[in-house]
Amino acid sequence: MQIKIENCNNIDSGVIEIAEGRLNIKYGINGTGKSTISKSICSSVLDRQEGTQKLSELRPFKAVSDNNVKPTVTGAELIGSVKIFDENYINEFIFQPDELLRGSFDIFIRSADYDAGITEIEILVSQIKVILSQDEEIETLISDFNELSGSFGKQTKTGIHGSSSISKAFKEGNRVTNIPQELEIYKDYIQDDNNFKWIKWHLDGQQFIDITDNCPYCISDIITQRETIRKVGEVYEAKSIENLNKIIAIFQRLNKYFSDATKTIINEFINNVEGYTNEQIDYLKEVKDQVDRLNNKFNQAKNIGFFSLKDVDKVIECLKAYTIDIQLYNHLQSVSTLEKVNKVNKSINELLQKASELQGKINLQKILIEKLIDQNKKVINLFLRNAGYKYEVDLIEDEKGKHRLKLIHVDLRNEVKDVRSCLSYGERNAFALVLFMFDALKNQPELIVLDDPISSFDKNKKYAIVEMLFRKENCFRGKTVLLLSHDFEPIVDMVYHHSDRFEKPFATFLENNCGILIEKEITKTDIQTFIEINTANISNANNIVSKLVYLRRIYEITNLKGMAYQLISNVLHKRLEPLISDAMSWRAMTLEEIADGTEEVKQKVPEFDYNIVIDLLSDDSKLKDLYIQSNNNYEKLHIYRIFSDGKEAVIQSDIIQKFINQSFHIENDYIYQLNPAIFQTVPQYVINECDSFWR
Repeated sequence: MQIKIENCNNIDSGVIEIAEGRLNIKYGINGTGKSTISKSICSSVLDRQEGTQKLSELRPFKAVSDNNVKPTVTGAELIGSVKIFDENYINEFIFQPDELLRGSFDIFIRSADYDAGITEIEILVSQIKVILSQDEEIETLISDFNELSGSFGKQTKTGIHGSSSISKAFKEGNRVTNIPQELEIYKDYIQDDNNFKWIKWHLDGQQFIDITDNCPYCISDIITQRETIRKVGEVYEAKSIENLNKIIAIFQRLNKYFSDATKTIINEFINNVEGYTNEQIDYLKEVKDQVDRLNNKFNQAKNIGFFSLKDVDKVIECLKAYTIDIQLYNHLQSVSTLEKVNKVNKSINELLQKASELQGKINLQKILIEKLIDQNKKVINLFLRNAGYKYEVDLIEDEKGKHRLKLIHVDLRNEVKDVRSCLSYGERNAFALVLFMFDALKNQPELIVLDDPISSFDKNKKYAIVEMLFRKENCFRGKTVLLLSHDFEPIVDMVYHHSDRFEKPFATFLENNCGILIEKEITKTDIQTFIEINTANISNANNIVSKLVYLRRIYEITNLKGMAYQLISNVLHKRLEPLISDAMSWRAMTLEEIADGTEEVKQKVPEFDYNIVIDLLSDDSKLKDLYIQSNNNYEKLHIYRIFSDGKEAVIQSDIIQKFINQSFHIENDYIYQLNPAIFQTVPQYVINECDSFWR
């Protein structure tokens, strides 16, 4: 597919090709716009799917106030989903507090086979769940049991905690039923269903009763009523009354589930005038204990399934333990309770008839999970070992039965808790990239974008990551992947050295010339050695100056610094009389040395004549013509470097001057590289600085 990007950050216009079902490597120097490519494509997809305005955020700074300039991406309409690996992904999904990768259970364990196994188990236990879910009273009963138990708060050795809801509501007695005589005039309000709201309203108004002698509620005379009004605040507190109402309502709803004797004592408790006694609290704690135990039985029955049964060797014994013996619940022995208990016990007995089949399904599911854990651990740990990292991962089960990916140090065999602080920058990125691969394979986006993911790694780790991502059995092979990088090594590995190991990637070189983005395909023949490139350029260069620079570079890299090398160095430094260094001093080259050097140079550059070249290099106007006629940035630098030699610096930046000087000699980069005479590896901003002199 062809994607056209316009008016996005530093890209005014450009078209890139993405081959579907293949790895697409976009290689370019820093500042080309690689991140802009990834952001623009991803933003375009998100804007279309989610109605966001992400693409508009990429408007160039030079057009920030021009509403007519709008970032656009065309050609990405067929991309239904995209997943991008960048710094935002690392911050949002990787190295979570409780797992290495958010959602690691779903990514590494939950599969089609896993879901199918769970479904088969759920079908076997579905009858009991359907029966219990259809009985709304059981759901209400469980909810009321939970609320009643929660009202007791934290347990203490001697009673109930003073901050608990039940303590706050009843420690002073039930003042709603038993209203103090002097407050009887407020009876209708105190015993109303919304009494706690009235009390709060009443207490809020008390702060105004001393401003005047008029009632802040009704403006009537309150001289004789002030103490009565204040008494409401002394006796009642809105939150306590609200708690009292809720707890009484719960007891009333649960009333039919209590035994007759228990009902009587609970009724005495909630209507107590002076507050509860220790004996009453001990009794209520006993009731609560039975409520909790019966509630646990109901929940066990409601949640029967793989996670509740997977740790037992014999399902039959486990299911029998789920049955309820009502004789053990003397406080809850009533007709209504027995009805619910019988329903649960009957459902469990019916499930027992399928126990053998259920046991078999559970065992198969356990085997599948163990297999998935072993497979995924093995793949990641092999990568970590090959890359030289002293860590392993494990999928460890949590209290909810879900497995989460954890990091283990091989020396300690303990889980690494604060992963971000323990790992180096490179280790974090390597982990993150591999985990991203599993995440992307699980979610299956139509386009996977890797924004400069591996350039910071050393060679062995770099290849380990590339192999993990694009060569292993479970990897990105066959997926549409866009890899943006300023690192040439992956191209050398996958396109040149190991093309038989990787499915042929589509590699291109990106060039951004003043906002115009173009790309040029990189094939295996484009990847050449330093000597191959310079040898070819000697023949192909359109001027003798560049030919001599390329020849000199060959002599430098091969350390052949004989008379030919000496002669070329002299001519490029524009010396009228060639010199040679001899025992730490300079002397003139002899005629014989000049003749030997000239003969050797002419074998590569037949048109070479020392004096003619000196005349050319000494004429600034001719150098300017050569500079303008040069069709690649690399050779422009050669000419500029020769022109500026011996002159007062016209380029003030030491950094750019160093770049110019380095390109004139041997670059300390790769054995294999792209031909800089064909691929514009010299940044345009450097050439712009050089151009400024000739204007």
